[in-house]
Amino acid sequence: MLEKLGINPERVAKFKTIDGRVLERPIGIAIIECVGERTGTTIVFGEQDDVQVLGVHALEGLRLEVDPYTGELKPVPVILAV
Repeated sequence: MLEKLGINPERVAKFKTIDGRVLERPIGIAIIECVGERTGTTIVFGEQDDVQVLGVHALEGLRLEVDPYTGELKPVPVILAV
């Protein structure tokens, strides 16, 4: 799907699964938009059986969080600065 959108892999990265396996997947950079917010983020070129998720890196860039009660995305009112 990503290649159909004109997004190309930049390099290959390693990922550790919850069961301890290490997988290698191509990664790239894309502009994404969700719930009216837009940002650039790293994306992973998954394989046929991989799960499609919006990861924490993308959510932080979009300034969104998951409401623990409803499971819906909502805007982060204030970004933590340290």
